[in-house]
Amino acid sequence: MADPFAETRPIRPPWADEPTQPIRLKSEPAPVRGWRRGCLTVLIAAVIGLLIYFLLPTRTNILILGTDSRDPDSPVGRTDTIILTTIVPLRPEVGMLSVPRDLWVEVPGVGQNRINTAYIFAEAAEEGSGPQAAFDTIAQNFGVQMDYYVLIQFEGLKAVVDTLGGVNVAIPRPMSGYEAGIQRMNGEQALAFVRDRAGSDDFFRMERGQIFLKSLLRQLLRPASWGKLPAFGVALFQIIETDVPVYLYPRLGLALLRAGPDGIDSRVITRDYVNPFTTGSGAQVLGPDWAAIDPLVEELFGVRVER
Repeated sequence: MADPFAETRPIRPPWADEPTQPIRLKSEPAPVRGWRRGCLTVLIAAVIGLLIYFLLPTRTNILILGTDSRDPDSPVGRTDTIILTTIVPLRPEVGMLSVPRDLWVEVPGVGQNRINTAYIFAEAAEEGSGPQAAFDTIAQNFGVQMDYYVLIQFEGLKAVVDTLGGVNVAIPRPMSGYEAGIQRMNGEQALAFVRDRAGSDDFFRMERGQIFLKSLLRQLLRPASWGKLPAFGVALFQIIETDVPVYLYPRLGLALLRAGPDGIDSRVITRDYVNPFTTGSGAQVLGPDWAAIDPLVEELFGVRVER
C-alpha cells in the first residue's frame, strides 16, 4: 500500500547523512591583548615626546646681565656683568663667555660706546627696551643671536646665598684676600667676592663671577641643600627678571644637571683679546680684537662671523 504522506516529506539530498566539519571562523584578538597594545603605543609616544622635549631645540642662547643698581626696587643700571651663555641639551653642552664691561663696541642707535651702556641707554629712553637693546648689540658685534635674557640685581645676591646657609666657593689660587681651596662664604662675603676690584681689574672680576656661579651650582646639587631649594627659589626670583618661559625650566635644568659644574665650558675675553686705548674724551676702554675673538665665539656658539 502506498504511503499517503510520501509527497509531503522533505527530500534529503544524498550527502545529508555524511558527517560534517564545523566551520572555524578567524578568532578575534583577545580584548586584553588589544588593551596592552594600545598602552604600549601610548607609552612609546610619551617616551618620544619626552625625548623631543628634553633634547630639542638643539641650542638655546641666554644672555645673563648683572646690574650695579643699589636700589632694590629698580634693576636699572649699567650691566657690569655680561655673560653670553649657550646650552645644547642633546650633548649636553653648556658654555659661558664673559665680556668685559669696558669693551668698546657699536651700540645700535647710540654709536661707539662701552658695551655695558646698551641696556641703560635704552631703558632711559623707553622702559622695558633694555634687554632688546642688549640683544641687538650682541648680535651686531658678536654675530650671536640671543634667545632669552636673565637680568640679575647683584645687590640681592646676599639674601639668595643666605637662604642656603652660605656657599662653598672653590678658589683655584689666592684672590680677593682668600687662600686657594674651598672657602665658605655668606651672602655679604659672596657679593664682595664677585664685586671686588681692589688690587685687580675687570678681567679678574669676570673670572671670579664664573667661579662663584659654578660653586653655587655645585652647592645646589648637594642633597644637603635640597630642603632649602624652595626658599632659595623664592629669594632668587625676587632679584631676577627674565623672559625664559617656564616650560623650558625642566629642559634647561636637566641639561645643567647632566653637564655638571665641571662640564661647563667657561671662557673670558681676557687681555689677549683686546687692545686698551683712551678715547678722545679721556675714557679708558678696551678695543676688541675681533680676529682673536671670532674663533672663540665660533667654537662656543657654532656660528661663523663674517666681517
